[in-house]
Order: sequence, then structure tokens, then C-alpha cells
Amino acid sequence: MQKFIAGIALSIAAFVVPAHAEGTLRFGVDPTFAPFESKSPSGELVGFEIDVGNEICKRLDVKCVWVETGFDGIIPALQGRKFDAILSAMSITPKRQEQVAFSQPLFNTPSRLIAKEGSPLRPTVASLKGHTVGIAQGTIQEAYANAYWKPAGVDVVSYPNQEAIWADLRSGRIDATFTDTLAGSLGFLKTAQGKGYAFAGGDVNDPKTMGVGAGIGFRKGDDALRAKVDGAISALFKDGTYRKIEAKYFDFDISGR
Repeated sequence: MQKFIAGIALSIAAFVVPAHAEGTLRFGVDPTFAPFESKSPSGELVGFEIDVGNEICKRLDVKCVWVETGFDGIIPALQGRKFDAILSAMSITPKRQEQVAFSQPLFNTPSRLIAKEGSPLRPTVASLKGHTVGIAQGTIQEAYANAYWKPAGVDVVSYPNQEAIWADLRSGRIDATFTDTLAGSLGFLKTAQGKGYAFAGGDVNDPKTMGVGAGIGFRKGDDALRAKVDGAISALFKDGTYRKIEAKYFDFDISGR
């Protein structure tokens, strides 16, 4: 009986993906969030966090492997060992900290509403009632909208990713979207498809639902890997590499430090 049980255990173990394959570091990413992570016309992954992740791997002397995953399922995929860590503009919120162990923050940016240029809409319940707001699933903006807007009667529609939202905003299927300020500006408003649209109202911050910055997420218990990555991040800040990468994408400091 013991041999039988041992045999089953060995068979199961053979199908378990190791938490961290030797010589590689697998990052889960949803590449629909420019300028943090997106795809070039040739299909190459590009963006601020892609550059940061590749630099971290270089300093740890491992090969970076990027695993594309929809943001709404990225935490379950991490827990299912599809990859070793999440590097995909994931904000550090109290709710996520129940499931994920985070690195130190990489950046901290606010969120804003985007609508047609000249729109009277503002990120308040009174202004948004009777209108439809598109928000990407699994994001802090969705958490905020579901906590404060939806219960008060605002029509909040969740989408699998932000790219799908831009298309529906332009077609008029939705009246506005609520997203990260930098992603909205550099990934939409400053592009050809964002012509005729603008931010509607000011910055929105709420530590309870939106956190205190974005970091790299790890499975709880992967403390050794998290410590190594945190060490690499600290070195990036200390020797100026972070600023050099940042300057490629932004003309101001997003680190929050």
C-alpha cells in the first residue's frame, strides 16, 4: 500500500511545474497596456516594464521568459505555476496582498476618466449616472468603480483588456473609460486613434481600492526569489539604470520616490 501511494505521489510530482526553473525567470504579462507593456508591429514585446524585467533578469544572470496572459486571470495563472512572477502594471492593493506577495513598488501613477473632448463628464457618481463607463477586468480601476460607482447606479462595463475598450469608445458604444493616467495618455490620447478625446476631470486616488503603487507579484512563500528580485530593483534605482529606462518613455519621474 505504501509503495502504491508513493508511486502516485511520484506521478503527480512529475506534472508539477517547478516554482522557478533554473536559469530562467518567467514573467506573466498582459501586453495591452502601453507604454508599460505592449506589442510592436512586428509582434515584439516592448515597454517600460519589459525593459525593467529584462534588466532584472540580466542582473540575476537568468533568461527572461515572457508568458502572455489576460490580466483578469493573471493571479490564478501565477498560483497555477504558469510563470514565476507577475510584471504587468499590477498595483499593490490590500485585496491583492491577500493572494500575492509583492516586491517594492516600481512606480506610482494616478487614474483618470477619458471621454470625448469637451465632454462634461467627471469621475463622480452624479456626473456618470445614465452613462456607460468601460473598464478593463481585474484592474484597480474596476475595483474602484465596482466599489463606488456601480452600487450607485452607474453603468460599469468590464472588458477583457484596454485595447477592446478603445475600440468601443471610438464607436460610441461607451461614453467613457477609466484607466491609468499614463497608459491613457501615451497609449491612446497621444496616438492617432485618440484624436478627439481627452481626460475628463482630475486624478483619482484611493489607497483602499487602488493601492499605493505597482510592483512585481510573487506566489506567497517564494521568499528567496522575491528577495533576489527586490535586490535587483534596489540596484536599478541606486546606479541610475531605472532613470535611464524611465527617460525612454516618460518626461517626468513616475517612481514616486
